[in-house]
Amino acid sequence: MRHWLGEAVALMRRTPSAVLLITQLVGILLYAFIDDSSPRSVGRLALTLFGMLVVVLALGVVRATPTNTWLGIIIGVPAVILTIVDWATEGTGGWHLASDVMHVAFYTYTLIGLLRYLFHDEKVTADEIWGIGATFTVAIWLWAYAYSAIQTVAPGSFTAAVNPDAQRTWVELMFLSTTTMTSTGLSDVVPVKPVARAVVMIQQIGGMLYLAVAVSRIVGLTITRVRQRDAG
Repeated sequence: MRHWLGEAVALMRRTPSAVLLITQLVGILLYAFIDDSSPRSVGRLALTLFGMLVVVLALGVVRATPTNTWLGIIIGVPAVILTIVDWATEGTGGWHLASDVMHVAFYTYTLIGLLRYLFHDEKVTADEIWGIGATFTVAIWLWAYAYSAIQTVAPGSFTAAVNPDAQRTWVELMFLSTTTMTSTGLSDVVPVKPVARAVVMIQQIGGMLYLAVAVSRIVGLTITRVRQRDAG
């Protein structure tokens, strides 16, 4: 048991971004087996808290300063508490909105931390390659929570081919965020109100710019490294 625990800790230290990316991808698959039509879904609560814990652990290894670490704790602890309260109150009142807003803040902090990690030096490591994917998935979670907050404030902001008048489930909002971020346009969930459409457009632009900047940085640093090697 200690051996496996030691291996897990060592893996977290070597490639925290890989652990984060794999966990986020596994979480997407697990959500497919969770009935999120029930506001008291224990599975969704457990997965959400587990996902946030992994993000916190990953950021703790990704060269965060003590100030940034404390900022993450200040944002993350209320987000965890509000997640539990939202689950206990079955998403009633303002608790669901407060939980979504805190999750947006938490994932925004996480996204900024990962971006700083990716662009802090002129050397591309294996973990930074994994970090490109991890940052992408964190952004997907961020926008999904933003969409959840929007439909709480303005019901009917999103419609779909199935049950068009119903509030969209978490899986549907995740699907919308993923298809928007990747610019595939395959989602049957669409924004129908102005604010929702504006936020979706911002995510589309942000996703496109992120991919362009990340790919150009990797290519540029790779070319520079090759030139330096040839010159040396």
